[in-house]
Amino acid sequence: MAPTLADPFNDSSALLEFVINQGNGVKGLSELGLSALPKQYIQPLEERTCMTSIEPQESIPIIDMSNWEDPEVAKSICDAASKWGFFQIINHDVPIEVLENVKDATYRFFGLPAEVKNKYSKEHSCSNNVRFGTSFTPHAEKALEWKDFLSLFYVSEEEASSLWPSTCREQVLDYMKESEVVIKQLLQVLMKGLDVNVIDETKELLLMGSMRINLNYYPKCPNPELTVGVGRHSDVSTLTILLQDEIGGLFVRKNEGDNWIHVPPIKGSLVINVGDALQILSNGRYRSVEHRVVANGSKNRISVPIFVNPRPTDMIGPLPELIASGEKPIYKQILYSDYVKHFFRKAHDGKKTVEFAEL
Repeated sequence: MAPTLADPFNDSSALLEFVINQGNGVKGLSELGLSALPKQYIQPLEERTCMTSIEPQESIPIIDMSNWEDPEVAKSICDAASKWGFFQIINHDVPIEVLENVKDATYRFFGLPAEVKNKYSKEHSCSNNVRFGTSFTPHAEKALEWKDFLSLFYVSEEEASSLWPSTCREQVLDYMKESEVVIKQLLQVLMKGLDVNVIDETKELLLMGSMRINLNYYPKCPNPELTVGVGRHSDVSTLTILLQDEIGGLFVRKNEGDNWIHVPPIKGSLVINVGDALQILSNGRYRSVEHRVVANGSKNRISVPIFVNPRPTDMIGPLPELIASGEKPIYKQILYSDYVKHFFRKAHDGKKTVEFAEL
């Protein structure tokens, strides 16, 4: 009979064996029907989401992309990137069936038996570019996060065809390809907002030379108020394009103070956020903003972000056009792979990663 208490996992090594080594993830924990959250997932008080710090009236901007070249639309995109760091787009060019298909594929992948998913774990995957895991960096975290994920770093169609799981490969590739049009539109607008009017091949590679797609699974959770789905952090990307399902649970930090704003799911929309790389490239004009995901006590939730990044071998720093126009740089030139390694070697810690690049 499945255990009904958290006690079987009083011992951390038993929990890590079940969740990580056997590939059960938190989905496996959730399906045991535990009546209490295992202690390894209990977050310190300051990291839990306090409902009194939520601003229910506030909302991030919602931008209609059907006339994306209209100067008013362009202005609203640049304003959102500089003031909020987050916005939602509707009437974009990614077909709704592509979005629905990738959501279905996400459920399909996480519905596979643990031993099949575990073939893609850090210990067993035949490539660093395909990784099934749980939490964020379990070895560095004092408290674990209530999330499983499959992370796919895109190198080529050939590699994806041979290495990505067949349950979701086609749907993820379609989502990525169809999103590229929107990504280029957004980057064109955002660069124009910095008076960078030409995106040549070198600049395009710097802005979007690599892509990583994550399939995230947040199973329902006992005592969701004691833990987090994802701790507060900003992304290391240029831009992140997020598809969320209808459940909700993503919160964004409001500019001033310690208040948080819920990002409500809108069917067919995509959530866009500025990453640290764009904050650095724009010399702080566009802002990457802290966000977090709460755990849910009654429903499973999925999300599928595309992280649009510089290439690992790129040096990132304020764009030369900005410095040439007289701006004083506030960030140094830094190798992008060093920046990313710094992010992944520690637990989620808000906006601290960007300090690594400050002059």
